[in-house]
Amino acid sequence: MRFMILGSIIFLVSFLTLSISGLANGLSQDNASLIKDLPEGHFYLSADAEETYNLSKIDPSIQKDVLKNHADATALSIQMGFLHNAEEKQLSAAFVTTSDSPLFPKVRQGEIIVDNSFKEKGVKIGDQLTNDQLNRSLTVKGFVEKKKFSHSPVAFVNTQDYTQMYGQKEMQMLFIPGDTTIANKDLQTFSNKAFLKAIPSYSAEQLSLTMIIWFLILISGLLFAIFFYMMNVQKIGLYGILKAIGIKMTSLFAMIWTQMFVITAIALLLSALGSQLFSLLAPDGMPYHLPINVMTQLSIVFFIVGFIGATLSGLQIKKIDPLQAIQKGDM
Repeated sequence: MRFMILGSIIFLVSFLTLSISGLANGLSQDNASLIKDLPEGHFYLSADAEETYNLSKIDPSIQKDVLKNHADATALSIQMGFLHNAEEKQLSAAFVTTSDSPLFPKVRQGEIIVDNSFKEKGVKIGDQLTNDQLNRSLTVKGFVEKKKFSHSPVAFVNTQDYTQMYGQKEMQMLFIPGDTTIANKDLQTFSNKAFLKAIPSYSAEQLSLTMIIWFLILISGLLFAIFFYMMNVQKIGLYGILKAIGIKMTSLFAMIWTQMFVITAIALLLSALGSQLFSLLAPDGMPYHLPINVMTQLSIVFFIVGFIGATLSGLQIKKIDPLQAIQKGDM
C-alpha cells in the first residue's frame, strides 16, 4: 500500500513534468520553428544591433560579398505585421523576405506564401490578401508546413514588396549553414541556439518553463528521500537482524535501489503513455510537442534523482548497530 501511494505520487509528478515539458517544446516551436527548422549554421547581425535582430541592418556591400563568396548563404529580414482577406478580416503574420536560397520558398513580386495555419482561417490558394503599407494585393501561391515566428504564422513575400511595406532596403541578417564562419568587425556571429535569444520573449518564456520542470524533478527526489527514510525508520529492527546475520550493506542498498527502480519505471511508463494520450486529446490550437528523445532524457533524469534520493535515505542503515536495532524493534 505504501509503495502504491509513492508510485501514485511519482506518477503525478512525472506526468506533470512531461506535460509541462511538452508545452515548453510546443511553445518553443510555435515561437521560432522558422529558425529551429534550419540546419545548424551561423547567423550574422550588424555589430551595432545590440544582439536584437530587428535593430540590425546588414551593409549592402557586405551582403553582396558574403552571398558571392558563400553559395549557400542567405540574407533575410523578418517583421511582424497584418494581412487582410476579402472580408477585411485582420490576420497577424510574421513577414519574411529572403535572397534566393533552397532553404526558403522563392516568391515573385505580388505573390505570397503563407503558413498552413492560414487554411484554418479560410485562406485558399489564389486568394487576394492585402496589407495597409502595400498599394496592391498579394496572391496566395502556396502554403508551408508549420513555420512560425514569435507565435505568428510566417508569410513569405518578395523583397520588393517587403521594401515597400517597411521602407527598409537593408536586410536584417545573414545565415550560412555549416561550420563556415566570417571574420568581420561589422558583424556579430550567433549559433542557431544563441540566435534564438535575440527573439523577444523567447528566452524568458523558456526559462520560466524550464525552472518549473527542474523544480518538479527536485520534488520527486525529495519524495524518494523522505519516503525511503520513513520506511527505513520503520524497518530498523529488520535491518538490524539482516546485518546481524551477515547481510552486506551492498545487498541492503541493492534492495532499496530495486524498489526505487521498479516504482519509478512503472510510474514513468504510465506518465509517458498519459502524456502521449494528452497530446492526442489536446485542442488543435494548443502548442504541445513532446518528442521521444525529450521523454527519454527526462526519464533518465528521474531515475538519477530517484537513485540519489534512495541512496541518501539508505545511508542511515549504515549507522545502525545490530544489537540496538533489534532491541528497538522488539520494543
